[in-house]
Amino acid sequence: MRTRFTLAALFTAVAVLLSACGGGGSGGDSDLAQVKDAGVLKVGTEGTYSPFSYHDPQSNKLVGYDVEVAAAVAKKLGVKVEYVETPWDSIFAGLTSKRFDAIINQVTKNPEREGLYGLSTPYTISEGVIATRANDSSVTSLADLKGKKTAQSLTSNWAKVAKDAGAQVEGVEGFTQAVTLLKQKRVDATVNDNLAVLDYQKSTGDSSIKIAAKTGETSQQVVATRKGSDLVAAIDKALADLSADGTLTKISQKYFGTDVSKKA
Repeated sequence: MRTRFTLAALFTAVAVLLSACGGGGSGGDSDLAQVKDAGVLKVGTEGTYSPFSYHDPQSNKLVGYDVEVAAAVAKKLGVKVEYVETPWDSIFAGLTSKRFDAIINQVTKNPEREGLYGLSTPYTISEGVIATRANDSSVTSLADLKGKKTAQSLTSNWAKVAKDAGAQVEGVEGFTQAVTLLKQKRVDATVNDNLAVLDYQKSTGDSSIKIAAKTGETSQQVVATRKGSDLVAAIDKALADLSADGTLTKISQKYFGTDVSKKA
């Protein structure tokens, strides 16, 4: 998930706090009123982050879980959605400078962001899990990783989780390489976000790996707006309606084969 707190975000902190004094960050009409008047909700998203926001290799159309959530939220607000594709490292600066109205790109809720931005209620709940080969029953908890080999990106928080559990960590470039080593029996497990595992299983149909245990870590992904924006309440209402009418569940099932909009 998008937990990195970038240098660009730190540079924009003062601007964000000042914008909170301007009545929803708009300096005039409220953000919601401006969106309604324009008839468009502008959404910042990466466009390179599968399966959340990416271009379909066949049609080149922007698709993904977050893309569909954004469209559904805009529809509940009674407006169209316009996607503004932005690299992750500058996405919060783009929000602060009003290039778009909200970020829908798996923004993980944390105390730093709560102080700087207006955050919605969660629309994705993710958990840390341990994936093993399907025929391996030796791992049923985090403690079982002691003395075993895991494949992890060395700069990720999952590498630390594995090391703290007593695992010998072998560095990889990403989840796909970790699965390859796991299937080749060069490692015993990989620790990652459950969304990565679910997406892999759903997109490949590979039944040779399984989720063997959970790490106990849970994170919540939210829509980010400018601090003090009245869009937060409107987006919260939209997300509540989308949860109640089953839309979020339907989108989740499409991309992950299970409902990731609610805590398991």
